[in-house]
Amino acid sequence: MEAVGYVTVIKELLEESPITASSVAVDVRDLLTAGEFALAFDTMCSWIYEDELPISEEYYARLVRLSEDLGSLDLIERMRELVAR
Repeated sequence: MEAVGYVTVIKELLEESPITASSVAVDVRDLLTAGEFALAFDTMCSWIYEDELPISEEYYARLVRLSEDLGSLDLIERMRELVAR
């Protein structure tokens, strides 16, 4: 995937995420602007996981697909417990 694709997908995931802290969203966007796609993705996922925010099965599947390109696979696997049932 090209840089523009990563930016678009991560921004979409951020907008749809359960993260409510505006400072986290700013951090993720700043990292995207700096071209730090993997770090932006990891930051977003870490906040979701650390705050134990519920996510949908579909959202989780999108995280898994992106993690295959960007890494953070261990974190994504642990996030499975956050999927709302």
